[in-house]
Amino acid sequence: MKRNFVRFGMAVMTVLFSAMTAMAQEPAAATGGDMSRGLGFLAAGIGFAIAAGLCGLSQAKVASAACEGMARNPSAYNRIQLALILGLAFIETLVIFTFVVVLIKVNP
Repeated sequence: MKRNFVRFGMAVMTVLFSAMTAMAQEPAAATGGDMSRGLGFLAAGIGFAIAAGLCGLSQAKVASAACEGMARNPSAYNRIQLALILGLAFIETLVIFTFVVVLIKVNP
């Protein structure tokens, strides 16, 4: 257990100390040209794809749990359906917020 803790600590320190060289660049070079803009577009697209994919998985999990709940207790159908719709709205709102952030990042 102690060996794993030491390995984790060394990995964290390596990541933290390697980030210092990236932070030491001059502002003109760090905010630079077309390459950083293209990588920003790529990061925004990948981030949105991850958010949309995880949204789909979480919506499937919520719908599955609601169907199981309705099957177990049919008299609680109305309350479960309300919670289902509210939960799905919250999950979809997170993806819409991510989409807005992507649009802000992509449009200069």
